Amino acid sequence: MYIRIRDLREDKDMTQTQIAKMLGMSQTGYSKYETGENDLPTEVLIKLARFYNTSIDYLLGETEERKRYKNTPHDKLMD
Repeated sequence: MYIRIRDLREDKDMTQTQIAKMLGMSQTGYSKYETGENDLPTEVLIKLARFYNTSIDYLLGETEERKRYKNTPHDKLMD
């Protein structure tokens, strides 16, 4: 999982500081997620999945499918 969030960040050519700011946290705190020192809270998983337009299953390594699921409860709220 930790490699995936790093790879997704790098694919967007973003720094840890930029992602941390988007999440409302310090770069040091975010860095601990990428290294696996700290577990990702559910709230952060959701924010990252939405930001990268992917599924939580992909972030967790449960699927190789990178695309976000369609017709999620969140999508219906956005209509």
